[in-house]
Amino acid sequence: MKKDTQLAHLGRVAVNDPKTVSVPLHRASTVLFNSLAEMDATQAAWNADEQVTTYGVFNMPQEVALANAVAEIEGGYRAATFPSGLAAIAGALLACVKSGDHVLMTDSGYAPGRLFAENFLSRFNVTIEFYDPLIGAGIEALMKPNTRAVYTESPGSHTFEVQDIPAIANIAHAHGALVIMDNAWATGYFFNAFVHGVDMVVQPATKYYAAHSDVLIGLVVASKEAWPMLKNAALSLGQRASPDDCFLALRGMRTLGVRMKQHEASALAVAQWLENQPQVQRVLYPALPRDPGYALWKRDFTGASGLLSVELKPCSKPQLAAMIDHYTYFGLGYSWGGFESLVAPAYIGNARTVQPWRGGTLVRYHIGLEDTDDLIRDLEAGFARLAST
Repeated sequence: MKKDTQLAHLGRVAVNDPKTVSVPLHRASTVLFNSLAEMDATQAAWNADEQVTTYGVFNMPQEVALANAVAEIEGGYRAATFPSGLAAIAGALLACVKSGDHVLMTDSGYAPGRLFAENFLSRFNVTIEFYDPLIGAGIEALMKPNTRAVYTESPGSHTFEVQDIPAIANIAHAHGALVIMDNAWATGYFFNAFVHGVDMVVQPATKYYAAHSDVLIGLVVASKEAWPMLKNAALSLGQRASPDDCFLALRGMRTLGVRMKQHEASALAVAQWLENQPQVQRVLYPALPRDPGYALWKRDFTGASGLLSVELKPCSKPQLAAMIDHYTYFGLGYSWGGFESLVAPAYIGNARTVQPWRGGTLVRYHIGLEDTDDLIRDLEAGFARLAST
């Protein structure tokens, strides 16, 4: 099936009658069995990695439907659900590492994930080393005998560096390390990480999968070889998303294809307009031919999402506030990936150590599903306020 057909049909097989378009929602903690023999057989099936339900946090129908659908879209083998994107990051890393291991982590990664690695994993004698996201095959110089995982995010948070994932994966695998990738920006719809050598994909489904800014949920998708480690970690941590959140995320992902295409078209139109504004130093968006990551993006990705950043020419905090505080259509908020447009200043000075940000004021925009003419007028009015303050 093509991606759009998958999105319409995957995860729709109900366990029981009546047959419905969507899998009915099951809220339960206790699963009842008709006999001891059935209980034993179900447990044996669970031990054999079949997707059977033994307890309320294991393989409830809604969770299985969502996990299998996302695994298919991302191109992996199986997936585990988590209550948030950050929980998914933690689950993926904990699945791979043990005391004494060394982890390489991109310097342009999601800041809370970075803090988890620095503040939590380091307490258990796991060494975290950050690397230049543009290092490519040069990552070989950082590999050590105890390097267990290489964590990637492409494009990077806020600054949108496109990583050479195939080159990094080839080096990591040659040294016996696994590759984890945060694929939030493109999703599996625009980037098949597993084809490019990744072993686990972190997908904060709060964003483009759920799409309505009313769900917190994360997933980790694993290759067949990496799945036993992920399954064991999720089981040991007791981490699962609730049936209600799985239901909402599965509902949202049905329109992923049409939304991603619209986000891309709108973001490209807005980005091209932004490039020509006198207050803009540069636009950070890999789908722009002038972006440093354009060649890699063109080689590896099949599309772009609605998230981009703008580096402004020097301006004061009052000028920035005048621009941002009075937008009509751009809400001021930290998340992104929903149907709505958002803006947030990107303060990343303390979140980079290998390549500190030395540019000007950085502002991140998520281009939603509104008409681009309205969004551009809103941005234009904002620049006028900045200039007059």
